[in-house]
Amino acid sequence: MSLPVHLVPSLANVAAGSSVEITGDEAHHAVAVRRLKVGERVVLTDGAGSSAPGEVVSTGKRVFTVRIDELAYAVPATPHVTVVQALPKGDRGELAVEVLTEIGVQVIVPWAAARSVAVWRGERAAKSHAKWASTAREAAKQARRSWFPEVSPLADTATVLDLLAGVDLALVLHEGAQTPMRSVAVPESGRIALVVGPEGGVSDEELDLFDAAGVRAVRLGTEVLRTSTAGVAAVSALLARTTRWG
Repeated sequence: MSLPVHLVPSLANVAAGSSVEITGDEAHHAVAVRRLKVGERVVLTDGAGSSAPGEVVSTGKRVFTVRIDELAYAVPATPHVTVVQALPKGDRGELAVEVLTEIGVQVIVPWAAARSVAVWRGERAAKSHAKWASTAREAAKQARRSWFPEVSPLADTATVLDLLAGVDLALVLHEGAQTPMRSVAVPESGRIALVVGPEGGVSDEELDLFDAAGVRAVRLGTEVLRTSTAGVAAVSALLARTTRWG
């Protein structure tokens, strides 16, 4: 059984035999909610590649301490995958972030598409972004990731086009595309970017802008998937043809 993962601000200067104290909300959830006990084994990670398994040697109300066995570093996975996710309505945005994190996406970009029903403005924008970031963090711990995904600030279409410039493969999902996903050559390294539209689909104007920027429109199959599940299906189809899932 995989050990539970806890996020810490830093693992700098940590070595085998040293102790790391975890405090705040992370410790409160572990001790008060998950009932973490002395003697249990956990993995600490900084979310930036470093991880350290160890044994819990003490617990408190909002604190616990782990004695480290060893420090390991995971090389970033390649190809690097970015998903531009149009804002869905309701809580489907968090669902999309959760499953994209679980399958290993490195960057998730919330996109204010022309046909997005949801709108992020002012205080709501800050709260919604924080919820996406929190969802990604918790999903990364559940998936035992050493590298946690980045949730970028809300982007408009012009910003998305700038983000896609220079990637090795850029795709946009569209049910009317002539190119099937299976015919796309997937690079073994470098950067892949995938654009997922909102419930109403990617607009013709957006498709024209993407096409002019070299972003290829592709379809997955005859079925039309929800925006919250289309990204995970497409990324899975891509990663299954790389050494990441080989």
